Amino acid sequence: MTGPVAITGVDVVAPGGIGKDAFWDLLSSGRTATRPITAFDPSRFRSRMAAECDFDAEACGLTPQEIRRMDRAAQFAVVSARGAVADAGLDLPAIPPERIGVSVGSAVGCTVGLEEEYVVLSDGGRKWLVDSEYAVPHLYGYMVPSTLAVETAWQVGAEGPVSLTSTGCTSGLDAVGHGAQLVAEGSADVVLAGATDAPLSPITSACFDAIRATSSRNDDPEHASRPFDATRDGFVLGEGAAMMVLESAERAHRRGARVYGYLAGFAGRSNAFHMTGLKPDGREMAEAIRAALDQARVDPGDVDYVNAHGSGTKQNDRHETAAFKRSLGQRAWEIPVSSVKSMVGHSLGAIGSIEVAACALALHHQVVPPTANLHHADPECDLDYVPITARDHAMDVVLSVGSGFGGFQSALVMTRTPVPR
Repeated sequence: MTGPVAITGVDVVAPGGIGKDAFWDLLSSGRTATRPITAFDPSRFRSRMAAECDFDAEACGLTPQEIRRMDRAAQFAVVSARGAVADAGLDLPAIPPERIGVSVGSAVGCTVGLEEEYVVLSDGGRKWLVDSEYAVPHLYGYMVPSTLAVETAWQVGAEGPVSLTSTGCTSGLDAVGHGAQLVAEGSADVVLAGATDAPLSPITSACFDAIRATSSRNDDPEHASRPFDATRDGFVLGEGAAMMVLESAERAHRRGARVYGYLAGFAGRSNAFHMTGLKPDGREMAEAIRAALDQARVDPGDVDYVNAHGSGTKQNDRHETAAFKRSLGQRAWEIPVSSVKSMVGHSLGAIGSIEVAACALALHHQVVPPTANLHHADPECDLDYVPITARDHAMDVVLSVGSGFGGFQSALVMTRTPVPR
């Protein structure tokens, strides 16, 4: 990045409520949206709970044709993109279409549509060779993850740079970072950036069951997601989307736009180590944090809040704690840190953008969202993880981090005011 990029519009499709206001109400009250799965029969699985979105596509303004054409993840993206544009007060027809860009992230693409169609085409799995005569006309669109970016671009008339980022659980952070870079380098005047995932399906549950990454606390789903707690036993799947309007600070100020915050630094690293494993020292995440802070021209001592990846697995929470100490030094023990996954679950590629939206709203309201369900402190996770209750807190600099299968480590720095260059 060569300059701060303003976030002027935010909208969220999330468990517990549709829209940024419902989302913030959930976070600031410390409520959880995790519950038994209703999207399909989960009885055969080890983990039978999730954070589902109560999403009515028609009530959210999608037409019957759009609903028929689009996978659930695409519907989430389109609805949140429309909401972000409205929130930003953009006059899209007044912007040259070639100056509008889109950057969307997703880890698993159109999972729901693909699985539903495979069940039909294979006659419930009985046929090895599927029968194409039963395919819906839009099956190819389900097969190609870039469809999510295309649908979003069509909605906003974007003829500038349009891309799909798929880097596992850091996809949302990476897509927002890429969108900010497009604005900073002058490739677009306005970028719709964010991510979407609707992974709640039998195949996803089976995959995470196999590696025992998800919680098995099915008797208490409301309290199953408990990052940094000594009794944690894995994450709880979620779904959702968040989209943001990004534009240069100069453009935002010129048109008198409300600014939630400024994206000042972004960096990503890889551990080149293991598909699902993490080294305990947190070195690669620490490197990403340092690089993002350097890019933003912010010192570790200036960070006021850290939005953690905080998945609730034993190794991730220890890895992150080590990374914060390694990158932030003594200041790590003084900075409030929290994980919103405790409330909205882990929506894979979407969660990074949902967490960026949470950071923007935290800056706007000057409130740190809590880590719900954190009742038993883990001696190995000994930082200030803001348990149970949101906290009023003066913030000028916020750090958000992500960690993804495959070794991806990402960090993004957001500031309340533009950092002098």
